[in-house]
This record gives sequence, structure tokens and C-alpha cells, in this order.
Amino acid sequence: MPAVRGALLALLLAVTGAASATQPLPFDTTHSRFGFEIRTRFGQRIEGEFPHFEGWLTVLPDGRHQVHLRMYSRYVEIPGKPRYTSWMRGEDFFDAAHYPLVEFESEPFEPNIVNQGGDVQGQLSIRGISRRETLHVGEPECARPGYDCDLVSRGTVLRGRYGMDNWQFALSDRVTFILRTRLTGAPQP
Repeated sequence: MPAVRGALLALLLAVTGAASATQPLPFDTTHSRFGFEIRTRFGQRIEGEFPHFEGWLTVLPDGRHQVHLRMYSRYVEIPGKPRYTSWMRGEDFFDAAHYPLVEFESEPFEPNIVNQGGDVQGQLSIRGISRRETLHVGEPECARPGYDCDLVSRGTVLRGRYGMDNWQFALSDRVTFILRTRLTGAPQP
């Protein structure tokens, strides 16, 4: 049944013109949340967010989907912790002055992943370094994920692979990105 829903969603998007190869479907920046978490060596979880981002979904001519994400590192925040926020924006972590964008461009993927969950491969670029990474799309909690409920994806990367290898004695190398996305322009059910 999820495969049928995925095929119907792709067909609905193509028929309604909500998204096509020439007109991407943008993420709803008001209701979406892009964040990350990193743990200290003492087990404390530090949660951060990208309050300024953009993203869009493209339905390709063959029916597969592709996602593009841009997160603006100069606005990254650790809510309630100005010293941590400054450090995250600084040259030891995202180095926002030199690398203002964190970007992810997925490889084309089958639309049923949106409805049943699964892995989406793509190129992640941080600090001018691009690597192939995986976002895991969770199983949705509603029939129209991205419209009636968040489409939640997570991806864990090793920050040292992107030149963010300072503070290894205090912080884990693992950073988990957590994306809670909604799309604009919902097709009528």
C-alpha cells in the first residue's frame, strides 16, 4: 500500500503541476525546522538550529524526486547559549565568515521513500568539502507527509571529515542533522 500511495503522490504532483523539473516545490520555511545535535564527551547533548535555510523538491521527468537544501551557517544558533553560538559560527566549527553555506543535494530517489521511509543519498558540502552522505527519512505519521505532518530526516556525519576537528577532547566527532520539513503548495487531496 505505501508504494501505491507514493506512486499516487508522484502522479498527483505531476498532474497538478505542483512540482516539475522546471518548477521546484519549495520547503515551507515557516513550519520546517533544520537543526543538529552534538554530544560532549560527558554525555551532554548540545542542540543547534539553522533559522535561515531554503530547500526544494523537484520531481524529475522520470518520476523520481530530488531534494536540494541550503543552510546559512552565519545564522546558526545554540538557543540560549550565546558563547556556544559564537563558537559554532567561528572558524573552529562552521567558519561562517569563509563558508556561509551548508548544502545538500540528493541523488534522484524513488517517491515511495517519502511515504514509507528509507535512505536518501547525496552530496553534503560543509566548509568547502563535499562528501557523499545519507539522510534517513523516517516513516511518516500521516497520509500526506510534508503537508499534513512533518517529514523527518536524520543524517549523522563525522565533523572531522569536514575540517571541524578542533575540540575533540570535549566534543564527539558525530554530528546529527535533524530536518523536519513541510512543503508549500499542497495539492488538493
